Amino acid sequence: MPGGSTIRGALAATAALAAVGSLVAASDVVEGYPLAAGQALRYSLAAVLLVAIARGRLPRLSRREALGLAALAATGLVLFNMFVIEGVRETDPATVGVIVGCVPIVLAVAGPLLERRPIRRRVVTAAAVVAAGAAGVQWADGGITLAGLLLALGALACEAGFSLLAVPYLARLGPLAVSAYACLLAVPMLVAWALVDDGGRLVAPTAEEMAALAYLGLVVTAGGFVCWYTAVGLLGVERAGLFAGVLPVSALVCSALLGVADVTTGRVAAVIVVALGITVGVRAGGGRRLAPRARAAEAPG
Repeated sequence: MPGGSTIRGALAATAALAAVGSLVAASDVVEGYPLAAGQALRYSLAAVLLVAIARGRLPRLSRREALGLAALAATGLVLFNMFVIEGVRETDPATVGVIVGCVPIVLAVAGPLLERRPIRRRVVTAAAVVAAGAAGVQWADGGITLAGLLLALGALACEAGFSLLAVPYLARLGPLAVSAYACLLAVPMLVAWALVDDGGRLVAPTAEEMAALAYLGLVVTAGGFVCWYTAVGLLGVERAGLFAGVLPVSALVCSALLGVADVTTGRVAAVIVVALGITVGVRAGGGRRLAPRARAAEAPG
């Protein structure tokens, strides 16, 4: 039977990816709002909430930590969004999603290599099963161009970087501080993107757009980030990565509730495959987890 830390990590990872998958409920509302400005506002709201939860007492960063978390913000938040946006403009969105959905395999291999640990074949196999199931959930028989493929691979690398670049800092800083700093460091980058891409236009969001942006910032980003980094600390990055398969399942459920997606027999079978892969991989045993002293930092405030 899985231990207490494994169960807590699994619940945190599921909550994180379920929250991210639910963004489809808000994405249509903000579709007409300037993208970069909307992202800057989203991460600003998340940063304010996270700093408030920490009561304004975030740990001071060393130079190395500041550079590492800036790299995390640049790749896992800013560049990821840019690659995904350009990728779906270039090719079929579902195809981009399938490629980015291979992140469990990347984390199952790269995580142990970066920490100089043996690669666990059972976890890699489970990651491949999860990725296949996730592909089945979102596959829509779309095509892809070479440019679309390269952009999707860039998004995949950035998605992996969101977890891998956080690992060295979670033990000392904790999930709350890592999440807060990632959002804080991403905001000026997104403002610069808005100045270039949107021409510096300042457009006040409507009440409906503001509500959607608040949901994206406070629930999907702030809540999702803290839950995700808590899971990485408890499970290890490779086993936490298996739960990336929850994202398309959550997106499918939300889309079905909104009446914009069909729950077919094939998709239900794919969801079962995702669940099977996660179960097998999580039961494979733990990788590197946070030390008990550092785990106390998981509690906000």
